[in-house]
Amino acid sequence: MKGNLKWKIPVILLVLIISLLYFLPSFTAIKDSPLGRIMPDKQVNLGLDLMGGIHLVLGVEVERAMERSLSQAGQDIRDEARQSDILVLRPRVSDADRLEFTLLQQEQQRELEQMLSSRYDHLRIISRHSEADQRIIYTLDFIPEYKENIRDMTLDQAVKTIRNRIDQFGVAEPDIRRQQEDRIQVQLPGLDDPQRAIAIIGQTAHLEFKLVDEEADIGRAEQGIVPPGSRLYYQNITLPDGSTTQEPVVLMAETVMTGEYITNAHTAFDQYGQPYVSITFDSRGARIFERVTAENIRERLAIVLDGNVYSTPTIQERISGGRASITGRFTVDEAHDLAVVLRAGSLPAPVYVMEERTVGPSLGQESIERGVRAALIGGALVVIFMIFYFGFAGVVANTVLAFNVILILAGLAGFGAVLTLPGIAGIILTIGIAVDANVLIFERIREELRRGLSPKAAIEEGYNRATLTILDANVTTIIAAVILYQFGTGPIRGFAVTLTLGVLASMFTAIFVSRVFFDLWIARRKPGAVLSI
Repeated sequence: MKGNLKWKIPVILLVLIISLLYFLPSFTAIKDSPLGRIMPDKQVNLGLDLMGGIHLVLGVEVERAMERSLSQAGQDIRDEARQSDILVLRPRVSDADRLEFTLLQQEQQRELEQMLSSRYDHLRIISRHSEADQRIIYTLDFIPEYKENIRDMTLDQAVKTIRNRIDQFGVAEPDIRRQQEDRIQVQLPGLDDPQRAIAIIGQTAHLEFKLVDEEADIGRAEQGIVPPGSRLYYQNITLPDGSTTQEPVVLMAETVMTGEYITNAHTAFDQYGQPYVSITFDSRGARIFERVTAENIRERLAIVLDGNVYSTPTIQERISGGRASITGRFTVDEAHDLAVVLRAGSLPAPVYVMEERTVGPSLGQESIERGVRAALIGGALVVIFMIFYFGFAGVVANTVLAFNVILILAGLAGFGAVLTLPGIAGIILTIGIAVDANVLIFERIREELRRGLSPKAAIEEGYNRATLTILDANVTTIIAAVILYQFGTGPIRGFAVTLTLGVLASMFTAIFVSRVFFDLWIARRKPGAVLSI
C-alpha cells in the first residue's frame, strides 16, 4: 500500500498543479499579476448567454457558387477546345442552371465528346440539339456527386472565411459552425455593433480589375445602349462639400485580373492624411498586374469590389513589385473593414441574414449571477449532507468534489471551450454524478464492514466491487454527451462539453483520488481505530 502511495500522491499533485495553472488565469486579479505572466495564456471563455453579444444565422446562396463553377467550366472547355482547333462558341449558364455552348462544326462532335469524357468527367451531357447550319448546341450539368461536393466545399470555405474575418475584427472566442440546410451559425460574444459585424461578414469581397471603355457614349449607355462587350457601372464620387454622388462609367465586361492573388491588405494614409487600402499580390498576381499595366499605359483601370466601382485611376507606367492601392474617400473604419475582408479572402457565395439576435451584457451578467448562485446552493447542500451522513468519508467526498470542479474549469480553459448557461447546468449535474459515485463506494464499504471485514479489507472490497458499476454508468453518460455534442447547437454543445469533462473528472476523483485518502488513513490509523463512514 505504501508503495502505491509513493506514485499515486505525486500523480495527484501533478494533476492539481496543472489544473491550477489553467484554472487560475480565469480570475482577472491573478491574470494581471506577475504570477499570471508565467502561466498559460488560457482562461474560461464565457458564451453569448453569459457575456452578451450577437447571434446570427446566415443563409448561404450555394446556387450562386454552382453557377459560378459552371461558368468557369464553360470557359475552361472553350479554351481547351481552342487549343485542339475545336470551334466552341458562347459558353453560358442558362436560366435553368445548365451550361450551354455551341459546336460550330458537326464533324468535330466525336473529338469534342472524347475531350469532355476524359477531362471533364464531373460534367454530364443533358442534351444535344442540331441546327440547320450544322451547328450543335450542347447542354451540360454537373453530376450529383460533384454538386454535393461543391455544396460541402462552399459551406466549409464560407465558415473559414467568416472565421478569418471575425478573428481579424478582434472578437474573442467567436462560435462559428455549419448547420443544416445551407446555414451557418455565428455567435460573437462581447460585440454590441451588429450592423458593422453583418457588413463585414456578409461582404462577398469579389475584387475585379476592369479596363474603362473610353470610346463608349455615356449618355447612350444610360439609356440602355451599351457597346457589345461592355457594361454600365456607377462610381461613388465624393464632392468637395463632403456629399456624394454617383457618376456613370462604362467598363469592359472582361475582367483582366481578380483579387484571388491577394496575399495581404492593410490600411495606409496618403500625404494628406486620407486613409486608403494597400494590397499586395503573390508572385503570379504580381506578374499579371505588371503585364496588365504594361499593356494599357494611359488607360484607366477600374477597381471593382462586389459590383461597386471604387476608383478608376489612369495607368501612368508599368507597375511592378506586386503592389496596388484602393482609394475612395474612406473613413478609417471603412478602410480597415475593407482591408479585413480582402485579407481574409472572398466568400465563395453570397450570404444573407436569416436570424439576428442581440443579448445585452446586463442580461448575461444576471445569468452568471443566477447560475453561480444555483451552483453554490446546490454544492453547499451536497457538502452538508455528505458530512452529516458519512462523517470522515463525507469530508473525503467533499474534498475530491472541489478537486472535481477545478478539473472541469481547467479543462474548459485548456481546450478553449466556451462556458454557457447550460454549461453551468452541466457542472451542477456533474457535482451530483461525482457524489453519486462516492455514495456507491461508501455504501459498498458499509456493507463489507457489516459483514465483519476489517476497515482495510472493507475499503479494498468496496472499491473493487463499485468501480465496475461506476465505469458502466459513466461510459453510457459520455456516449449520450457525445451524441448531444455531435447533433446539438451552441447551448446544447456547451452542456455536452461540461458534462463530458465532469464525468471524466468525477471518475478520476471518485475512484483514484478518494482511494488515496483512505489508504493514507489506513497507513496512519491507530490500532483499534474505527472508520467513520
